[in-house]
Formats: sequence, structure tokens, C-alpha cells
Amino acid sequence: MQQIAIVGPGAVGGTVAAWLAQSPDLSVTVCARAPFDGLSVETPDGEITATPNVLTEPSTATPQDWVLVCTKAYDAAGALTWLGGLVGPETKVAVLQNGVEHVERFAPHLPGVGIVPAVVDIPAERAAPGRIRQRRMGTILVPAGADSDAFVDLFAHTPIEVSTTDDFKTAAWRKLALNCAGAVNALTLKPSGVAHREAIADIMQALVAECVLVGRAEGAVLPDDLGRAVVDGYRSGPADGVNSLHADRAAGRPMELDARNGVIVRFGARHGIATPMNAMIVALIEAAAAPGDGRP
Repeated sequence: MQQIAIVGPGAVGGTVAAWLAQSPDLSVTVCARAPFDGLSVETPDGEITATPNVLTEPSTATPQDWVLVCTKAYDAAGALTWLGGLVGPETKVAVLQNGVEHVERFAPHLPGVGIVPAVVDIPAERAAPGRIRQRRMGTILVPAGADSDAFVDLFAHTPIEVSTTDDFKTAAWRKLALNCAGAVNALTLKPSGVAHREAIADIMQALVAECVLVGRAEGAVLPDDLGRAVVDGYRSGPADGVNSLHADRAAGRPMELDARNGVIVRFGARHGIATPMNAMIVALIEAAAAPGDGRP
């Protein structure tokens, strides 16, 4: 029986943990800040439940066959407190996070460990600890390779479409294009339906256009009409859909703003590419979310 640890049981981590726990061949452990009574996920095909082992103290962690890091991108340090106990000589680590810097966040701290970066598209929202609504079965993409093939096999019993790609960089930047447009929802505190406003759609497309230019400079293959495709995706999905950046800002939690928009500004500067729209929306969201009078 393979031992699997999920670090970060949020919307994606909790969903993945619940689905993996449906297999009798996998022993699932969830690493969380606080205990909770099992997992309940309302999926498109009905509710699934699971009662994985829940750890709340990193000192109690033991080496696993796989560790799936599902924390927010800004909380790499928090995930690392768990990895010291979870990672042994044969452990493989998969990073299921937003952005395009999956490996860079962890490789310096895990020399010699096989790290599998993953692009996740599983729309889900956490209502409470262990209580999640999964809006679509979704997909996970990982780069081609032997470790990735083993990762794909973990999900063979689930309806989540998990597969490998020969061009992971392009896949990661395409997902970033989707995510960077979602900053508009976090700024306006309005769900996906706001994309039906033409002026909002124009802003989303401008954010994506900058992402495309920077992604191409990084080696990704991205089409000119990606912005329109992103807007069409928002418009065709549930109008009440709430992305994680929006949900975090509404709840007063830290946000993945740097991993979703700031990275475009940072990488753009590296290539001499102007990214005024992404720079502006980062500044506006930071000011809007700041306490008091908004001063730093």
C-alpha cells in the first residue's frame, strides 16, 4: 500500500485527498494546521467522503511514498516545515500550486528529491474545514517522465483527468493566463459573471496579453487569441464561480497575488517587457486589501 501525504487541505488539497482516499491501495494522510472530522466533497456526481489520517504537528510526520504540496504558493515555508519529516530517501514530491515557479520554490530545500510540478484545473471552493464543493472533475497536468507516470497512476481510480505533457512550460503559462485574469474578480469582489461586462472583458484580455508576451519570452507557446479564450471560459462557466484569489481577499486572508500577477511583472522586467496592466492591478488589490487608510 502506498503512503500519500497531502500538505494543505484547502479546496484543491481537500478534493484531491478525498478522491485518493477512495482507493483501498492508498493510505492518505492530511497535514493541516488544525484537526477536522473527515472530508466531505460535493462533486458533480454526488457527495464523496473520506476519513484520512490527520496530522497537525510536523514532528509527528513520517516518510511517505508521495507528498503532494497543495498549500498556497506564498506558503512554501509552511509546507517545508512538514517536508522534513515526510520526505525520505525514496519519497517523491508533487507540487500542486498556482504560478510558474513550482520547482524553484522547493528544489533548493530538497536536494536529490524528485519534484513533479503540476498544473491543476479543479474548480472547487472550501466552505469549512473538510467541507468542499467541487464544481468540475477537472484536470491535472504534469511534465512527461517516469515520476510523472507514477503520479498519474495514483489517480487511475478517480474521474479527475491526470495526464502528462511534453510541454509543461506552455501548460503552466496557459494556466497563469487564466489566473491573472481572475485578479479582476478579486479587485471587484464579484464572481465570474462580471466577465459578461464588455469593459471588464477588455481588462481581462489586457492582463492576459501581457502574460502571453512574457510567457513567450520564457519559451511558452501561446496563441494571440488566448485572452479571448480566457474570457469565453469565464462567461461559459457558472456565473457565481469564485476563484481562490477572490475568496481569499473576501475572507481577509493572504493572497497569491505575486504568484498570479506579480510574477508577470517580475519576469517581464527580466525580459524588458512592459506589464503596466498587471502592475496596476497588483497595486490596486494590495491597496484595497490593506487595513486602515491603506498605507503600507
